[in-house]
Amino acid sequence: MSTRGEHQTVPLSVLLKRELASEKIEDPEIVHGLASHSKKGEDFTLLKTECQRALGDGFTTFSVFGLFDGHNGSAAAIYTKENLLNNVLSAIPADLNRDEWVAALPRALVAGFVKTDKDFQQRAKTSGTTVTFLILEGWVVTVASVGDSRCIFESAEGGIYHLSADHRLECNEEERHRITASGGEVGRLNAGGGAEIGPLRCWPGGLCLSRSIGDMDVGEFIVPVPYVKQVKLSTAGGRMIISSDGVWDALTAEEALDCCRGMPPDAAAAQIVKEAVKPKGLRDDTTCIVVDILPQEKPAALPPPKKPVKGMLKAMFRKKNSGSSSQDKDYMEPDVVEELFEEGSAWLSERLDTKYPLCNMFKLFMCAVCQLEMKPGEGISIHVGTSNPVKLRPWDGPFLCSSCNEKKEAMEGKRPSGNRHGSDSD
Repeated sequence: MSTRGEHQTVPLSVLLKRELASEKIEDPEIVHGLASHSKKGEDFTLLKTECQRALGDGFTTFSVFGLFDGHNGSAAAIYTKENLLNNVLSAIPADLNRDEWVAALPRALVAGFVKTDKDFQQRAKTSGTTVTFLILEGWVVTVASVGDSRCIFESAEGGIYHLSADHRLECNEEERHRITASGGEVGRLNAGGGAEIGPLRCWPGGLCLSRSIGDMDVGEFIVPVPYVKQVKLSTAGGRMIISSDGVWDALTAEEALDCCRGMPPDAAAAQIVKEAVKPKGLRDDTTCIVVDILPQEKPAALPPPKKPVKGMLKAMFRKKNSGSSSQDKDYMEPDVVEELFEEGSAWLSERLDTKYPLCNMFKLFMCAVCQLEMKPGEGISIHVGTSNPVKLRPWDGPFLCSSCNEKKEAMEGKRPSGNRHGSDSD
């Protein structure tokens, strides 16, 4: 995750209005490719372009790309592939305009991930899956992720951006603390005689991830709440790579991009997988999705970018500043990659609590996770049980139904989780 700087943030509405106001700026051309080498048969993908969304005066389209890397079986990955998109879209209020719809995506993605996990666990299956889920609407890309599959983007100008988070316990101290505080244990596999081997894992269960969908046998402190990042891309376009850990265990972001420079997406994806499995052979399912985001007049194969200068990442990735001006004239010149939203908290009370005016888009007396309509007084505020000292008023939502509130409490370690069994999860 990036460190927040002191640069101005461009409001989402201004960015979209600027884009729509210019007759020269059209929605990008999307060209994608997929490659996969299977060892266990537990990697699944979702590739959908030109999904239609109704507006007041017509339709607009968006694209969806998802990678689901299953473990301990394929059931969770298959279920998530088949249900996650519908659950996300169901959490977005109807009749929103384009910029409102995009602004509502981060909260809707959290709700969709949690609902998918809750519904799958009711099937009493013990497999789990990582998820990297990307929605592209015009030049705005929103990525939600749990687990250790990753998404990177290289702009045409040469900047490299990491749009997902790695939820391996080995490299995330904050997540290790959250799990132990919620009643889990974190440690390495005991090989006997006091010797410990392998990566850090969560016990019981032995999962080396802190977030996933499924994994009911491990404990509900392994949460499905995704890290979400939303950026507005430069209209020069760029290349997106979404890959499972089989790629990232072997290649850095720079190596993955360099090995397929100038290739079209299908050949690029195949080359990345080939390079990933070459050093040690195929040890795990290894999957790669390459998405080229191009101006309409550009060819499908991206030319090699100019060598990035020192400090380009910081200069191009503009950060949030609550004191920035919102006047359109301040933002008409630059056309660079802009960060719109970033949040990785595991707590639903923080992730579903949208501020004005965004909160007004969502119905108050509807479960913020499963979208169940409730009468006033039936729902339970997401703020109940938090450290917020302010006295709650009857309208201080968002609200959860009793079932989703039980899920929230289990994720926070406030009640025992479901049945636990031993597993050999990845």
